[in-house]
Amino acid sequence: MAKTVYQICVSGAARGDSVELGRKLSQAAGREIAARGHITLTGATTGLPYYAAKAAQVAGGVSMGFSPAASRLAHVKKYRLPLDAYDCVLYTGFEYTGRNLLLVRSCDAVIMVGGRIGTLNELTIAIEEHKPIGVLLGSGGMTAEVERVIKTAKRTRTGIIFGHDPAKLVDELITVVHRKSHRVEMIRES
Repeated sequence: MAKTVYQICVSGAARGDSVELGRKLSQAAGREIAARGHITLTGATTGLPYYAAKAAQVAGGVSMGFSPAASRLAHVKKYRLPLDAYDCVLYTGFEYTGRNLLLVRSCDAVIMVGGRIGTLNELTIAIEEHKPIGVLLGSGGMTAEVERVIKTAKRTRTGIIFGHDPAKLVDELITVVHRKSHRVEMIRES
């Protein structure tokens, strides 16, 4: 039986204070996803998502980007976004918010590193879509606000894992995703 390959999204700031603070954590997350044979998904942007995608590639993994642009030309010229960290880019043509929805719906789990408003948007989509979420603590930005966001939104921490160690966080998320997908397979068989 072939090993199941999961698609794990790394969500984080393209720019801002948390980019430098979370750089090494984001790179480690990308490497750890690749080391386990899974695919790294990002918003095909700069900053923390770029660092995760590039690290996944360097580690021999597969990196896929979801662009807000409708074409390769618009991705590079209009949005000024990179291509070199991605094995494949899906040009959504849905701007940032539409891209975020497709990105999160296409993944099996989300790792949140640093972040700003777009990362918050991806977090809320992941919560609504019941995706397992890993929050890399110590990366600044929105990761420092997740507890307050879920409390204010009257949500529980169910499905959200907090941690400082990217390797451990990736392992915990994969375990959750595997259990979830195994339950779905059991339901299909009955």
